[in-house]
Amino acid sequence: MALPEQRVELVAGDEAGERLDSWLAARLDVSRSRAAHLIAEGRVTLNGAAPKKRDRPAPGDRVEVRIPPPQPSHLAPEAIPLAIVHQDDDLLVIDKPPGLVVHPAPGTPTGTLVNALLHAVGDLSGIGGVLRPGIVHRLDKDTSGLMVVAKHDDAHRALSAELKARRVRRAYLAAAWGHLPDDEVAVDAPIGRHPTERKRMAVVPGGRAARTRFIRLERWRAADLVRAELDTGRTHQIRVHLLHLGHPVVGDRTYAPDRHRGFGGPERAWAAGLAKRVPRQFLHATELRFTHPRTGEPMRVESPLPPDLQAAAEWARGAAPAGT
Repeated sequence: MALPEQRVELVAGDEAGERLDSWLAARLDVSRSRAAHLIAEGRVTLNGAAPKKRDRPAPGDRVEVRIPPPQPSHLAPEAIPLAIVHQDDDLLVIDKPPGLVVHPAPGTPTGTLVNALLHAVGDLSGIGGVLRPGIVHRLDKDTSGLMVVAKHDDAHRALSAELKARRVRRAYLAAAWGHLPDDEVAVDAPIGRHPTERKRMAVVPGGRAARTRFIRLERWRAADLVRAELDTGRTHQIRVHLLHLGHPVVGDRTYAPDRHRGFGGPERAWAAGLAKRVPRQFLHATELRFTHPRTGEPMRVESPLPPDLQAAAEWARGAAPAGT
């Protein structure tokens, strides 16, 4: 059985007057609520006595804390196939398959990425005091590709801070109906909840700032293969921004389920052929760049199109290009 970690901290002169929960949170690099919880559980002493979270230690005061080992998660490990493309003591990068939900929810209590990670990773040291993987960012169920996952609190906080500071760079491959107006298009348009359809997002006044850069890689007969580079990370950002441009993601059954029927002439049959060959939204997280939270090493991981989207792309390339 794992024993609690014992730590002793001395209050410095420039820290006088700060509340104990705030001071402890900064020293342990945990949330303030987590620090308050440790105090309430009797795991913290101030000069040998039980303190209150609002106490304000003086310079030279001695704070002792017993950090409990992480508790087992109530979630069940499941032997779900998982492609791990990088793993070390602090984190792992996985290549998520399409159709896999990231977090358990009332509609999907099992069979998720978290359940798979609990089975696949044997050296988790706890996130928020619970033995579980730390999901740093998410992908939609039907979006495939790269995700970074933390194994412990320190890595999770560092990676989350990098993400918030927009230093985690993410790029996607997407197929968009029609043709972008230029080979490179930058979209800076705020995203929020759709005013009437609550399961959808939309470009709306007063939404959260969202910026995406689109680069055309290939021009097909009635669609483009594009690289999407995120500057922000809003829900459905790429899908909403491409819809805003008038070129929604091929296969996106939420935002443009029948877009292929809007083409006329010879493009109509080609679009129907592509739609038939795309089993889900044509969106894949192809590149992930971040700074390793422990070593400071620049990390770059890439993933090619998975077989289902690769087959559709090869079919599209084999058809006559636009303008011929």
